[in-house]
Amino acid sequence: MVSAAEQMAANTSWAALGKATELRQRIIFTIILLIVYRLGTFIPVPGIDGASLREFMEGAGAGLGGILTMFTGGALGRMGIFALGIMPYISASIIVQLLGSMVPALEQLKKEGEQGRKKMNQYTRWGTVALATMQAYGLAVSLEAGELVTDPGLFFRVSCLITLVGGTMFLMWLGEQITQRGIGNGISLIIFVGIIAEVPAALAQFFASGRSGAISPAVIVGVILMVVAVIAFVVFMERSLRKIHIQYPRRQVGMKVYDGGSSHLPVKVNPAGVIPAIFASSLLLLPVTISTFSGNQTGPVMSTILAYFGPGQPLYLLFFVGMIVFFAYFYTFNVAFKPDEVADNLKNQNGFVPGIRPGKRTAEYLEYVVNRVLVLGSAYLAAVCLLPEILRSTFAIPFYFGGTSVLIVVSVTMDTIEQVHSHLQAHQYESLIEKSRLRGKGRKRARKGTARR
Repeated sequence: MVSAAEQMAANTSWAALGKATELRQRIIFTIILLIVYRLGTFIPVPGIDGASLREFMEGAGAGLGGILTMFTGGALGRMGIFALGIMPYISASIIVQLLGSMVPALEQLKKEGEQGRKKMNQYTRWGTVALATMQAYGLAVSLEAGELVTDPGLFFRVSCLITLVGGTMFLMWLGEQITQRGIGNGISLIIFVGIIAEVPAALAQFFASGRSGAISPAVIVGVILMVVAVIAFVVFMERSLRKIHIQYPRRQVGMKVYDGGSSHLPVKVNPAGVIPAIFASSLLLLPVTISTFSGNQTGPVMSTILAYFGPGQPLYLLFFVGMIVFFAYFYTFNVAFKPDEVADNLKNQNGFVPGIRPGKRTAEYLEYVVNRVLVLGSAYLAAVCLLPEILRSTFAIPFYFGGTSVLIVVSVTMDTIEQVHSHLQAHQYESLIEKSRLRGKGRKRARKGTARR
């Protein structure tokens, strides 16, 4: 039988968006901040040789440079003030979350509620500054080595360092403001907008290659069908759940005895989301970014790394899959879904899995189920991230597109739509409560008038 909440959710109309004033203000606020982000990608870092940089990025557009440009919304290709993007913040937040599950002091800090959360956020910000500083300095040195700077020297390094770190911290602030006062997750939306902004140029380049004969029409049609199929597959897998039946016993409150109820504990096929793919991509890009920008100045060690671990190489693909599987399990059991904590919560709520003893046995059963589900989830993540890489290197597609980008775009779109839908439902609930109050007041007035007569 359909509940009242489910029926209301099904009857929620998008036409109510015009009446939801708060939601409309949140959406407008989010759009304004995202426009500010896009404008910042066109403000260049001082001292960059624009002509040499464009020539370099055209040559690297289908390789590592294309990957970095896609994730930074084109800011790296133009060497804008947001050239580092939001990736230092994402890496720092993931590292702090993982340390919070392994270090007892940080794990205790997470249990302190709001104060603990603020301290963890502060550690994440300091970690972002440290990572952004290291990446900005390495990028400045690499730009000088690659002869992409008009006036190399200490002044350029310092100015580039301050500009890039400041741009990353400003992006972090923008993301936090969108999360608090806008709609959706601010950090995810910044990455989403950066990826979407590069799609029209990539499509134009793709179709231009088809008109010139560099790519056959069959390959173009095949790539378009593959992208549509991958998007449908990602949507299906992200909404897939493994439901664990939970039973609640009868309970007595005073003289009344309440029947026991039942519910389901949902376990997503991919509990970690896009975090494994993002973190694996970050680790793969980190050691070779500096080598790519330094041109012919790379040493023998970095030359070997680029030869064997470049995008599309067998070792790169193997390492990429291995890290995705590792982080899918590691992040799920340490951050996203902790079987011990879930078992303790069920025990405290007098809930149990039928046939399984509460406590340690339930935790072992949950770990067993999640382990089996993650086999499918990690394989799905690896397949989505690996297939575009193989096709791109096989058919020599002249621009970068990857499964990580598709995962981010689809996941962020679904999450944002769900948040908008929940706001619309809340607005509908508020309007119904307001109407019921008005009707109640009207009935009271009518009763008073009848009594006076």
